[in-house]
Amino acid sequence: MGTSMYVFLVDDDQDDRELFEEVIKGIDDSIDLLMFKNALELMEYLNREDISLPQIIFLDLNMPLISGTESLKQIRSNPRFMDISIAIYSTSSLEKDIEETFVNGANIYITKPNDFSILKKTIKNVLNINWQYFGSGMDRKNFFYHV
Repeated sequence: MGTSMYVFLVDDDQDDRELFEEVIKGIDDSIDLLMFKNALELMEYLNREDISLPQIIFLDLNMPLISGTESLKQIRSNPRFMDISIAIYSTSSLEKDIEETFVNGANIYITKPNDFSILKKTIKNVLNINWQYFGSGMDRKNFFYHV
């Protein structure tokens, strides 16, 4: 990938966080990964002035305190976060979840695969997307990611 990347993961499931971290290290150990247990922690961190913003946030939907969808709306309502890509990272493949996150400005929707190698391939492909160009061609067809 050349330049190092800054990635956030927001997921209340510890096993999922550990697995994701393992995948990221396996893809490229220069990727800087910061993990949050919930969207409240994420928002508190993002609202600090002294931080570097990530290129991409992987956001779980079903979380306590603030849902992924609510967090997505908060991020998208702030112009400071305009350039952050948001990948919904969820066990849900419900049409209403996909539709709602698309409408609220997520960039891509990934369902969590159970298979490690598929997960690795998925994350790697998503990290390699050139969002600037990808974003201009956004439609529902390429929003839901299929391996």
